[in-house]
Amino acid sequence: MWQNRAGDGWILLLVSPFIGSLLGVLIRRLPQDEPVMWARSACPRCGTRLAPGDLMPVLSFLVLRGRCRQCRRQIDRFHLWIELAAVGVVLWVILAEREPTMFADCVLGWVLLALAWTDLETMLLPDALTLPLILAGFAEAWWFDPTMLPDRAIAAAIGWGAFAGLAGLWRRLHGIDALGAGDAKLLAAGGAWVGAEQLPWIVFLAALIGIAVALAQHGRKLGSRQQIAFGPWLALAIWLLRLYPDMMG
Repeated sequence: MWQNRAGDGWILLLVSPFIGSLLGVLIRRLPQDEPVMWARSACPRCGTRLAPGDLMPVLSFLVLRGRCRQCRRQIDRFHLWIELAAVGVVLWVILAEREPTMFADCVLGWVLLALAWTDLETMLLPDALTLPLILAGFAEAWWFDPTMLPDRAIAAAIGWGAFAGLAGLWRRLHGIDALGAGDAKLLAAGGAWVGAEQLPWIVFLAALIGIAVALAQHGRKLGSRQQIAFGPWLALAIWLLRLYPDMMG
């Protein structure tokens, strides 16, 4: 049994850089409504289409020393960081000893990583990622324990309803958007993966981390109308409570 689990971990580690490469494509193309699956990758500086050998995650960057093979200009390090981050997701799951649900946890971590990164860069949480994540949470519950499915469904509905209602109320009272529709869908996805009992803790933990980061970045310059991405901290809170369900007591 242990050997099977160790084997699963190694397989996930081997494929994770390729997953990271795909996440990089999603992060950069989804907010721009660009095609994801069929468009060929090319150097953004000279426009040269990348050969298969140039698309090996991490390895190609190291071999080419971070430069385009054709024009020799610097390759955006974003691609390297997202590939390494995808590996980090798998290592975190392994260290958290999540063997029974290792694959599902990695899928969750990879999608949350893409959502957090996208929100930090663009202030957007694409439906193409949040909505499938909700369905994946239901599927995971059904696969491992169908009795969890009603709780997960209720949690998703409450999560979406709470944030959507709060956003609508704030807009009505103050005329500005305090929470985006993407945040409501991401909280729904969190409910679909961790259940109703953890929903208040997701919001509390995300708010706590978000406020701390905002104060550290902006200090006294932080204003009531300043836009701050909340999605990354929601994603982190979902991730932590999924891996460590007893962390809040």
